[in-house]
Amino acid sequence: MATVDNAARRIPVIVGVGQLNDRPDDDAAALDTLALMKAALHLADRDAGGGFLHQVQSLGIVEQMSWPTAPWPGPNKITPHLLAALGIAPAHVELTEEPSGDSPLRLLNDAANLIGSGEVDVAAVVGGEALRTAARQAATPGAPQQDLLRTVTEQRAGPLKKRYGLLTATDVYPLYENACRAAWGQSLAQSQAETAAIWSGLSAAAADNPDAWIRRHHEPAELLAASAHNRPVSFPYSKLMVANSSVNQGAAVIVASLAKAREMGVPDERLVYVGPGASAHEPADFLARDRYDGSPSMAVSIQRALALNDLTASDLDLVELYSCFPCVPKMARRLLPWPLERRHSVYGGLTFGGGPIANCMTHAVATMTRMLRRAGRHGLIYANGGYATHHHTLVLTREPVPAGTFPQCHEHQAEADALRGPVPALIEGYTGPGVLETYMLPYDRAGQPLFSTVIARTPSGQRFLCRVPPSDGATLAALTSGEHEPVGRRGVASAGADGYVDWRFSDAVQRAVNDAAVLLLEQAPARDSC
Repeated sequence: MATVDNAARRIPVIVGVGQLNDRPDDDAAALDTLALMKAALHLADRDAGGGFLHQVQSLGIVEQMSWPTAPWPGPNKITPHLLAALGIAPAHVELTEEPSGDSPLRLLNDAANLIGSGEVDVAAVVGGEALRTAARQAATPGAPQQDLLRTVTEQRAGPLKKRYGLLTATDVYPLYENACRAAWGQSLAQSQAETAAIWSGLSAAAADNPDAWIRRHHEPAELLAASAHNRPVSFPYSKLMVANSSVNQGAAVIVASLAKAREMGVPDERLVYVGPGASAHEPADFLARDRYDGSPSMAVSIQRALALNDLTASDLDLVELYSCFPCVPKMARRLLPWPLERRHSVYGGLTFGGGPIANCMTHAVATMTRMLRRAGRHGLIYANGGYATHHHTLVLTREPVPAGTFPQCHEHQAEADALRGPVPALIEGYTGPGVLETYMLPYDRAGQPLFSTVIARTPSGQRFLCRVPPSDGATLAALTSGEHEPVGRRGVASAGADGYVDWRFSDAVQRAVNDAAVLLLEQAPARDSC
C-alpha cells in the first residue's frame, strides 16, 4: 500500500479550475488584473472542494500587459501584489518573462514536473488581463492616448520592421496566411471558406460555453461578409477572424498529486490527468525564418506530444488549436491531422471565447477539464506564442498516467532545428528583379487598403523587404482580388519615395493583374465601415 501511495504522490492531476468574465455596466466597478487573478484562483479552489489554495507550494503566473494600465514591462510586477492578496508564500514562484500564448501550457507542464519529482504536492497556474478596462480608461477625456499592444511591439521592433509596418500580430500573421494558401494550392475563395468553417465552429463552441466572452453562433457566410461589425483588418482577415483582446478575463488551474487529491477527498470522476507535453521554438526574429508556409517547431510540438502520449489524432475527443489568426489552426490541423468539420476549440477560441493576450490557454485548460469530467477520454491543447515563435502541446486525459511519466523534458528543440531549412540572408535596400515570397496588406477603419509590405527573394535566393505604396491602387487590388495568386510571381523592386523600396510585378504579369484590378474595382460593392 505504501508503494502505491508513494507512486501516487508523483502523478499530477487537475483538481480545480476557475475562470471569469468581468463586464460590469459601470466601468468604475471593473476588476483589474490583480482582482481577476485572485478571483480565478478562489474559483479554482472552490471547484476542487476547498482547502487547496493555502497549500499551494508552486505558483506559475502568466505575464500580462494591463497591470498597471501602462505598457508592459511596467515598473510594478504583479507577483508581490498577488501573493500578498492571496496570503500565501509558495516555495516556487514564477512569472513568465513575457506575455506569450504558450505560457499557460509551459507553466502547467512545469507544475506537473515539480509534482513528478516529489518537490511539491499542490501547484497552481493563473493569469488575467483587464485590457477592456485599460482601453476604456485610455479613452477617457484627458487621459494619455495609447494602444498598449502597438506600444509594446514598437518598443521591441527594429528600424527595418518599423519602416515597413511589421509591428503587431495583424501585420505578421498574414505573412503566414498568404504563403500557406499558395503552398497548399488553394484559391483565395477556398482558403477563406476554410477559415469561415473553422471560425463558425469556434463560435459554436463559445455559444455552448458559459465562460466564453461572446456567446453567439456565426454562420460561415456571416464571417465572410464585410459589415459594420466585421470590417477588413489585414488581408485576408476581417474583425471576426482575429483575436479579441478587449476583454477582462481571468483563469486558474490547481494541480495536485494524485495522493493529495485523494487525501483531500476529491472524487476520482473529477480528476483529469496531465499527460507529457512537447515544446519547440522558431527564431525570435520572424524575418530570420526559413519559410512562411509552415513551422518545423509547430510540427515537432504537436507530433511529439501525440507520440509521448501514445495517441493518434483519431484517439482525441477534444482539441484546442490556438486561434489568434486563422493560419495557426490551419497549419496545426494539417499536422494532426484534424478534420475540417470537427470543432477546433473547446472554449471558443481567441475571437469568441476571448483573447486575454497570453492567458487564453488557461481558459482552454479549464474548459477542457470541465468537459472531460462529463465525457470523453483524451484532449489535446496546442498553444502558440509570439509570432508563430513558441509552440507547446499538452494532453489532458481521463485515463491514469503512469507513475514515472514526470518529470519529463518537454523541450525538443534539436529535433525542430534539424527539420529547418537554410535561412536566406536579409538584404536591406535591394533593388532589382525578384519573386514575391509573401506579403501583408492592412486596411483603415473604412475598409480601404493602406499599403502592402512585400517579402521577396532575389534571383540568388536572398530575402528583401519592399512595399506597394498607397498610390499604386492597381497592384494593391491585384494582391487582394483572388484572380491571380501573387505569391511566387515575378516582380521588380525599385527605389521609392522617403527611403522605401517599392514593388511592382513584372510587365507581363502587371498587365494581367491591372486588367483584373480594373474589373474588380468596377464590380466591387461599397463597404460598410465602423
